[in-house]
Amino acid sequence: MAAKQPTKAWLQQQLDELESRLAETLRERDELVKSVQRLKADFDNFRKRTLRDQEAIAAQGARRLVKELLPVLDDLDRASAVAETAPGDCASLAGGVTLVREEVHAVLRREGVEEVETAGRFDPHVHEALLTQPSEADEGTVIDVLQKGYRIGGDVIRPARVVVAAAPAAEEAADGNGSR
Repeated sequence: MAAKQPTKAWLQQQLDELESRLAETLRERDELVKSVQRLKADFDNFRKRTLRDQEAIAAQGARRLVKELLPVLDDLDRASAVAETAPGDCASLAGGVTLVREEVHAVLRREGVEEVETAGRFDPHVHEALLTQPSEADEGTVIDVLQKGYRIGGDVIRPARVVVAAAPAAEEAADGNGSR
């Protein structure tokens, strides 16, 4: 007896089923590829966000430490100025204080800390005007620095506390009479 040969209709049905299963498998594969690509993008975004957060936390810690060190630096500046003008045997003390002061300045510079520029016009973004004083200088010019200001990058840690030139008093400017 001879083996029965599959009919053309049966073969076509089998082919259609296989093509259908292949198409479904390809759709599933495409969905999985898209899902993996989304997961990869999500992970990259997470990694970048985590790195930014870590940098922000480190910068915030550095700013906090610098803010705590600034009064110490101010005291060292004052001690150095006093020791240099003190009579007698203060030369070695003045030298030691100056060395410590310079080392603290060097550490802060390495951490990106810069002094706020105080020459020229008053800038409310980086200066704090504590006084205005009649002066021959142009109105709005910084004429004295009471306390240095510092910044890290674009962030002001402490504004420079300054005295700003005001226009000469009206009675002095008129003719010097002083009459009121």
